[in-house]
Amino acid sequence: MTTIIHAADPAELLGLVPALAGFTPRNSIVMLPFHGSRTQGAMRLDLPDPGALPADVAAVALRALLQVPDVDAVAIVVYTDEAATQVPDGVLLPRLALVDALVDECASTGLRVIEALCVTGEGWGDYLDDRSRMHPLDAIPTAPEVPGIGDVSGDQLAGAELPSSDLRERERAGRALRDLGEAIEHHMHGGVRSADDPMALLAAETMLADLPGFAEHVLEAPADDDPYACAALLWCLSRPPLRDAILVQWATDLDFGRLAFDAQLAFSAARTTIPDAIGEVFLGRGPKPDLDRLGCALQVVRWAAARAPRHAKVGALTAAGWLSWAMGRSSHADVYVGEALRIEPGHSMASLISSILSAAMLPEWALRER
Repeated sequence: MTTIIHAADPAELLGLVPALAGFTPRNSIVMLPFHGSRTQGAMRLDLPDPGALPADVAAVALRALLQVPDVDAVAIVVYTDEAATQVPDGVLLPRLALVDALVDECASTGLRVIEALCVTGEGWGDYLDDRSRMHPLDAIPTAPEVPGIGDVSGDQLAGAELPSSDLRERERAGRALRDLGEAIEHHMHGGVRSADDPMALLAAETMLADLPGFAEHVLEAPADDDPYACAALLWCLSRPPLRDAILVQWATDLDFGRLAFDAQLAFSAARTTIPDAIGEVFLGRGPKPDLDRLGCALQVVRWAAARAPRHAKVGALTAAGWLSWAMGRSSHADVYVGEALRIEPGHSMASLISSILSAAMLPEWALRER
């Protein structure tokens, strides 16, 4: 979304940041990329450990900023729990060396720095103001309402927690996953199944008959109380070729999903390579996805992850990480892939997404209006 900024002073600009970001940042570096008097929203990075080299952090931040088309200026805001230090001629704002490095990096590429501000728990200050004083937090106007943006009072991690689930739901999903695995084994290879559950066999046969159709069905009609739908989705998301095809389908449509499934299965059989058009989707390139569709997909995989046994959570968490990144929610993506890597260190897809997040890489479509 492109918003025309009408901020008469730094305090008004600070009041706009939560509306532009969709949350109230905490322990963050926030950059507002401008083209003339317009900004395409807010970019956020975690505030680094104090021991991190300012020049390295500034280089990563600048790479992220320069991904925005036509950016020619930036406003920088540091949100920190650290306090300003009193000095004889005023105050010393926290993270001054980091902001100096950011300003120098921007200047080296010709970007104008409109503002460089700091918000602490005690007040706010201006890094570019030689008078170096703190202003009260209540001088910052309340964030304005923006169509399509809900409550912005929470921080960048608000809403990232998985839905609640009780022991009964988790046990049902675990049993369904076990029975489904046995039914699929029986369907594919024959033999005797230790569990004779007709529902599991029906779910297995339905899913295997039309995997893209199954992926579309759970997106269009998620059944929160259906343990076999949950188990089938977890089974697919734990297998990289199927997981990747499902994510591509959710980011595009059913027809492209069928192409992705065929390509992934052929690649798994070592018969061909993945077409560039499919790989581009994973990198966030190409037509911008329907954000409502991605949001539904994220809801479905979060529901599945919440009910999954611990060993079966990783695929769903990784899918939630990619979907969050694809929607421009890197903070949420980091939560999901971090949990996936705690369960299964070295998981390839989760590790890849984690590297993308560390490099502050954004999907290209998140930087475009349409």
